[in-house]
Parts: sequence; structure tokens; C-alpha cells
Amino acid sequence: MKYPIYKNPVFRVDIEPAEGKTKVTAGGILSPALQKMVTQEMAFFDNEKYIAELREETADPAFASYYRRYKSALIYSTWMPPIPSPAFSRMVKGRMKSALGKYQPEQVTISITEECPNRCLHCALPNKNNHSKLTAEETKSAIDQAIEAGATNIIFDGGEPLGYAGLEELISYVDPKKAIACMFTSGVGLTEEKAKSLKAAGLYSISVSIDSPIEEKHDYMRGVPGVFKNASAGIKNALTAGLLVNIYVVLAPHNVDDLDTVYTMAKDLGVHELSFYEIVPTGRWIDNTTEILSKEQHETFQKFVQKCDSDLTGPKLFSGPLVINEFGCMAGRQWLHITPEGNILPCSCVPIPYGNVKTGKDAVKKAWKKIRSDPAYSKGGDCLMRNSEFRKEYGDQFR
Repeated sequence: MKYPIYKNPVFRVDIEPAEGKTKVTAGGILSPALQKMVTQEMAFFDNEKYIAELREETADPAFASYYRRYKSALIYSTWMPPIPSPAFSRMVKGRMKSALGKYQPEQVTISITEECPNRCLHCALPNKNNHSKLTAEETKSAIDQAIEAGATNIIFDGGEPLGYAGLEELISYVDPKKAIACMFTSGVGLTEEKAKSLKAAGLYSISVSIDSPIEEKHDYMRGVPGVFKNASAGIKNALTAGLLVNIYVVLAPHNVDDLDTVYTMAKDLGVHELSFYEIVPTGRWIDNTTEILSKEQHETFQKFVQKCDSDLTGPKLFSGPLVINEFGCMAGRQWLHITPEGNILPCSCVPIPYGNVKTGKDAVKKAWKKIRSDPAYSKGGDCLMRNSEFRKEYGDQFR
């Protein structure tokens, strides 16, 4: 069965599940001309593993709630709405605008609190002991502003968002016809009851951080003993509750040799996706500009991705380093971040505020306009915080 990624009277792009992977095709009288505009986007969806196909005769009980909402659809990734769905259509329209140079924030992370039981060595938002957090009304305003600006993925972040009283109310506030509600967590506090509560509130997917599949190494990076056990238990509870679950790995020199083990762990747990993002010198890690992947380690990771892509029994793989290599840094182009103080940043790793959500209902749009007028966010290329020229020019604003 084919599912429409994009369609109008003269041009359409479809995605079709085929033997565990996807096949993308284009048609319509203007296909020869318009297909050139979206070649890169089509390639992103083509010949890739997917998470689930929602069809009455094949629907897995774990996806029952998604089937009831979307009927026939394809869940391609934990990072995006089902195909097709109203939220996905909004995302595609946004990407079409981006192809014409009219960027809008597709993914907006909102750090609702800085409070956290962990002390991660690489935290992008280290606890300043200010006990900063956004109120429920401030967060709802941020959600409204983000969606109005074009966001189709609202991600609740921290600190540790599971410690925020009233989290479910915020999740429920995200209109599923416009955007999916997702969350980053260390897994601390993700009990069976909490997972069910988050699912009932409308949480679409949850990303649990794993720095290493080796307990001692993970706990060391998290700065607190016992976090690995909490994360593992939380993953199981989230899966039992029927949530889409992603394991989120910050890829760094200290864990690049554990790739096969973390993949096996993700496969054994039964998570839906395994995502990798390369470590960024920011937050507590801001001075560690040399503690990033070498060329050889990038090659090791690329071989690992190619190997995993051929294993159709394992989780879908999302490769941040390869996506950035293909599409360029997303900060201020498709990503936006809001801090517990309300500051609006190009992404969670670039600590330069361009506005504050507390200043008015159009604060996000104004901040986005400022960001887009700054040529630093139009160059693409590697992560800006790993770019020596960017750090030299903007470094006095980091602290």
C-alpha cells in the first residue's frame, strides 16, 4: 500500500513499505521538473527501515491507539508524525518552504525545568542552582508560539522533565493535528504508572538517553550511580505502556567502540528506534573542543550504520552525524530551543539567546526572524559549536 508524502493535482510523492524497507516514488505531469527540487528529501525516506504500518489487518496491538487515530498510515520514525496525518502534512509544507529558502522551526525543544537528579558530564544545560522552570501558562504560550511558527514536533526536555508537576497537562495541550508531543528523559522516574499516564496524556514518543550499554560507563557519564538501571527499567515501562520508544545516544570517543553492544541492547529491549547524535562542546562540555569524533571514528560509525541497515529485525536507526553531513547543521534552520528561563536559542547546544518567550505572544516569530537574518545560520555545514570560526566569532556570548 502506498502512503502519500505530498500530493497536489500536478505532483505527488508516495512512500510504500516493501519487504521491511521503504520505496519512494514520484508522479504527476510536473514530476520531471518538481522532483529535482525534492531529490534530497525523497532520498531521506527511500530504502530505509520504518517502525510500523498501521493497517486493520496487520496492526500490532502495541499500535492500537495510533491505528484508531490515524487508520491506514506509516510510522516512519519516532521523530516525525505518521504518514499521512494532518501534522505530517504541516511538516511537509514546511520542508517545501525550506527547499525554497524559507526556513521555519520544525522541531522545538522546550526545557521546562532545569531541575535534574543527574550531573551529566556533557550536559548542554547544566543546573545553575537557580531552580528555573517555566510555569504551565508560560509553557503553553511557548507551545502556541512554536506551532504558530511552523513546529510539528514539540519536545519536552529539561533538566529532567519527569520531575515537573503537571507534565501530563502540557503534553495534552499539544494539538495532535498540528504537532506530535515527544520527550527526552534520563529514565529516572519513568515508572510503570508514569509511563501509562504519559501515554494517556497523548505523548507520541519518548527518547531515553543511554551514554553506554555498560552500566558503569553510563553512570559515570551521568554523574550518579544507578541511572543505568533506571533507564533500562524506564524503557521497559514505556514499551509496556504502548509508547513509541527511542534510545538516544550521544556519540563520543568514549563510546564509539560500544556501537555493536548498544545496538544489541536496543534490539533485545525491543525499542522502535536507536538515534545517535555526535557530542557537542557546549554546557559542561563547552571547553572540550578536542573531545569529538576523529575522521577514523566517523568512518567506524558509518560502517556500523551500513551494517545495521541490513538487519531488518532490529530497530530503525537515526544517524545524526550522517544527516548533518547531508543536510547541514539544523540550528536556526529547522531547530529551535527554549530554556527554563524562557530564552529562545537556535538549538539546545548554541547558548546564544535571540529573544524570550515571556516577552509576548510573537516572541518566537521575532526571535526566528533575528536568527534567520544572521548569516551564521544559513551556511549549513557541520555543527556550529564544533566550528572553530563560529566559536571564535560568537564565543564571548557563550558564558
